[in-house]
Amino acid sequence: MTDVDYCVIGAGFAGLTAALRLKQAGRSVAVLEARDRLGGRTFTEVRADGSWIDRGGAWVGPGQDRIHALMDEFGVPSYQQYTDGEAIMAVDGKQHRYTGTIPWTMSPWAALNLGAALFELGHMCESVPLDAPWASKQAGRLDQTSLAQWLDNHVLSRPAHDLLETAVAGCYTSAASEVSLLFVLYQMASAGGPNFVLGVKDGAQDARPVGGMGAIYRPMAAEIGDSIHLSQPVRRIEQDTAGVTVHAEKLTVRARRAIVAVPLAIASHILYEPMLPVDRSFLHQRMPSGSIIKIAAVYDEPFWRRDGLSGQSAAPGSPATITIDACTDTGRPGILCVIIEGPIARQVGQLDEAERRKAVLGALVERFGDKAGSPLDYVEHNWTVERYSGGGMLSHAPTGVLTQFGHALREPCGRIHWAGTESSAVMCGWVDGAVRSGERVASEVLDHETATTVRG
Repeated sequence: MTDVDYCVIGAGFAGLTAALRLKQAGRSVAVLEARDRLGGRTFTEVRADGSWIDRGGAWVGPGQDRIHALMDEFGVPSYQQYTDGEAIMAVDGKQHRYTGTIPWTMSPWAALNLGAALFELGHMCESVPLDAPWASKQAGRLDQTSLAQWLDNHVLSRPAHDLLETAVAGCYTSAASEVSLLFVLYQMASAGGPNFVLGVKDGAQDARPVGGMGAIYRPMAAEIGDSIHLSQPVRRIEQDTAGVTVHAEKLTVRARRAIVAVPLAIASHILYEPMLPVDRSFLHQRMPSGSIIKIAAVYDEPFWRRDGLSGQSAAPGSPATITIDACTDTGRPGILCVIIEGPIARQVGQLDEAERRKAVLGALVERFGDKAGSPLDYVEHNWTVERYSGGGMLSHAPTGVLTQFGHALREPCGRIHWAGTESSAVMCGWVDGAVRSGERVASEVLDHETATTVRG
């Protein structure tokens, strides 16, 4: 049995941040990670030519102060997301090339519908208290309404409706009917509103770390050292009046407290003794992840840039729903990132590998020309079927969940504490939110230690 001060379950950014801050405070830690790699819902693959592909979370934006602070701490610079040129929006069988946020080349009715809906979402976000969205005056009504219901009632133009559903529901890698409007507003408000969430320049996809997310999490792990144990899925956590005993695949850890920093649905796979409080247990059952496939098509150069295109595109219902330029800071090779989310991801995921590749590349050819059909490499990551991720980049709350069980998101359960981007009131859903949750929970357990010392 390994004896430490604190045991951290999960080596994504939340768990690594918690462990790093505790070790820097002079405490001993054990980090147990079920996967055979670091990074959690981020995963950077370094290629033989020195370029890299972020298979998971990849971007940083303004206001994401805690991930930027980590980058400064470990000397990781950033570079701006490529946005020069026009984006492509494909709706109703037509392609619209445009700059800015809204494709005004659509019908005036559709463009106005789209703009009005985004404005209304932003206005509603202002009334949501971030620390306790379930306590807002309109929480009951908003939580009984799905995103799909709101879109059906407020966005009457079908092209605008389809685009907004793709953009907003895509954030939760699920159908709009699966997500509570209150959760949508809370998650958007945690980042300042829909303009940031859906934006590229000055938004959620404003910049990328040089070297990818792995350039941050690898030096974090190096500082934590051999306290990290990979391929150790945790099966059971027992707590008593003196501490916790954490049973992993081939390792048992005894600690003062445990920090669980894994997706909520994955946390439900752990057996807790004694049982967790009912509301926390039900929260695990009721906040699932969605479906997402992320693909990198690699070319010798970013040919779309020469054609006056930014690489950004969106086509509701397409097997290549969203694309964005994913080149490194050098601009070579050309990397086009394809993101498929929600119901379409589940459908495309049922195709065999060759059929899926043919469908995706065919959609890229329609948008970017014949060159898109012959990549040098094609790297696919289906997060939907990754056992210890449980699906998409963010667990979401269906209708009724936040008002009933949201209060349990951050509340410790005895000697078990909770981290993860979903538990952050600021930048919920981003790597920055995960970092914030790790720092919060590290302070939380140290505060308990101090309080116990004072009482003693």
